[in-house]
Amino acid sequence: MTKTYVFDLETKHLAQEVGGWDYIDRLGLAAAVLLDIETDTYQRYTEQHAVELIDAIVHADRMIGFNLIRFDYTVLKPYGLTVTPPLVSKTTDLLLDIYQELGFRVSLDNLAAASFQARKSADGLQAVAWYKEGKIDEVLEYCQIDVAVTRQLWQFGKAHGHVFFEDRNGRRRAVNVNWS
Repeated sequence: MTKTYVFDLETKHLAQEVGGWDYIDRLGLAAAVLLDIETDTYQRYTEQHAVELIDAIVHADRMIGFNLIRFDYTVLKPYGLTVTPPLVSKTTDLLLDIYQELGFRVSLDNLAAASFQARKSADGLQAVAWYKEGKIDEVLEYCQIDVAVTRQLWQFGKAHGHVFFEDRNGRRRAVNVNWS
């Protein structure tokens, strides 16, 4: 059976707390969620289960996410994830594909709102605050909602060959994607 996962994680720290964006590997894993596309089931992970999470990622046939290669995979490096060419080749990184097409980054929230009128439930800053307050269930729930929004964006792009975003002038624009 094929294993295709949609993946997202949340961190324990903000970039400015660890010296900036050059130190993503210092952010620490607060929570992560994998959505198994074939069974439509969510798997939730916290830092103490990082080894099981990495095992699932490494053994997946396909990984789908938003900024996986630059961000999520880098956060997991201190926990033992090695970012290899085979891992990168089985990864569909929605943000990377959009960046390569447009030449600039667009947020998941912007893309979801413009493509199918959905919004994220919070943001990464709030997730870090919840983590620091010991509200891990809120972090996991937020992460799971992000995974659901990411899957919806991927499915929209796969079905239509494009997704939409709102540009700086408030205009809805399409960007072509190839997520077959």
